[in-house]
Amino acid sequence: MGEVLFMIETIYQGKILTLKRLDQKWELVEHAEAVAILALRQGKILGVRQYRPAIGQISWEVPAGLIDEGESPEQAAQRELAEETQLKADLELITQFYTSPGFTNEKIYLYRATNLTETHGELDEDEELELVWLEPEQLWEGIKTGILASSSPSVLALQIALNL
Repeated sequence: MGEVLFMIETIYQGKILTLKRLDQKWELVEHAEAVAILALRQGKILGVRQYRPAIGQISWEVPAGLIDEGESPEQAAQRELAEETQLKADLELITQFYTSPGFTNEKIYLYRATNLTETHGELDEDEELELVWLEPEQLWEGIKTGILASSSPSVLALQIALNL
């Protein structure tokens, strides 16, 4: 196969994403990589409820966040877990995936957290969330019926929890 050449135009450059147009046709989002963490305790899955302006409602999600410059995915997962939940853990990479490769290069690293212990972490000043431990079956029913909003990494983590 020969080399594919595209005419690339940057339409917007933001803090965590860049919008580009290829060949005056396809719009693509370059997005910072992120992590998500699956933590289980006594049959319940750890999540956070928070208002998400992009969808205009409260969502349930596993702890997650962007990888800061110079951080490894595992370091970011430890930091996000501490910030959002005041917990630290042993982490094991479950998988990594692209959220929607048809228009974005956003990559997520999903970790399993075990041996949870208390620690101290500071939420980002613009974050407001509620920590919740819920039954996986209850969560799945809410997501399946559309009563509960969630994210793709959280739905994948929930499916893994249901199959453990």
